[in-house]
Amino acid sequence: MKEMKKIINSPQDVVPEMVDGLVRSYPEYLKQIPETEAVVRSDQASMKGKVGLVSGGGSGHEPTHAGFVGKGMLSAAVCGQVFTSPTPDQIYAAIKAVNQGKGVFLVIKNYSGDVMNFEMARDMAEMDGIAVKEIIVDDDIAVENSLYTQGKRGVAGTVLMHKLLGAAADQGASLDELETLAKKALPHISTIAVALSAATVPEVGKPGFELADDEIEYGVGIHSEPGYRREKIKPSKELVAELLSKIDEVQHLDATHQYALLINGMGATPLMEQYIFSHDVLNKLAEKNITPVFTKVGNYMTSIDMAGISLTIFELAEQKWLEYLNYPVATVAW
Repeated sequence: MKEMKKIINSPQDVVPEMVDGLVRSYPEYLKQIPETEAVVRSDQASMKGKVGLVSGGGSGHEPTHAGFVGKGMLSAAVCGQVFTSPTPDQIYAAIKAVNQGKGVFLVIKNYSGDVMNFEMARDMAEMDGIAVKEIIVDDDIAVENSLYTQGKRGVAGTVLMHKLLGAAADQGASLDELETLAKKALPHISTIAVALSAATVPEVGKPGFELADDEIEYGVGIHSEPGYRREKIKPSKELVAELLSKIDEVQHLDATHQYALLINGMGATPLMEQYIFSHDVLNKLAEKNITPVFTKVGNYMTSIDMAGISLTIFELAEQKWLEYLNYPVATVAW
């Protein structure tokens, strides 16, 4: 077992020190809610009369979620302990902080702890007279019923949901309109990942699973949950063929439709490799006469120091969705 090497002070201080460093580095975008690990937009005044948009979850997935707080995206993000849901009272503090009288919409990844704690916070807010609605994102098509989920996991596609709803909210969409948009878009977002090595949680000090030097695992989750198959490492082209075929089974990719593409590094994958993977994905899609109308490549929803990559394809069933994806934002990470 390799010794853990990380640039930290003590494992229990990772989240508070990370949040403090983030907020103080980017005061133009973020401020911290006192006595919480929740961050809100620093330009609260420009949210007047708009629905608040709140997301969050365990830390270790940076830049998700705090990196997407700002004009045109999230109003607030709540940072739990590493790979652990934030507590209901912290989520409740974020809901209260962004409520402008038009209600608050929650974007929740489908993990048992997140769903339970966000819904408890929603109930607390509703007792205070704040209208709250939600979407539970379950875009991972790799496995059903994983370690922390009932049903499918919420992974990198969640970031596209932030983008879509953030643009709509910024343009004045109501709480009901955001709920309708989220429910319509969700079935069109599919994600699948492959890992070369697992993440190391600072307080645990060792990787979540062991892969041999020449092994990969298809279908892993963002907390080092197991996938559906382990095998010898293959060239990028063959990884792409496998992942794309799984998405094709669900989405029935069609040259007459429009698609957005998100290629996401899991934390320790160099951009060089992400662009090679992107080259192969675009070539494979071209064989089907598909050219994505929107593409993002980079680290958007990571798993601490996991080496791996995820592929998200979002079928743009409505032209408006492309406009939302292209809508200008002011955040740390988009």
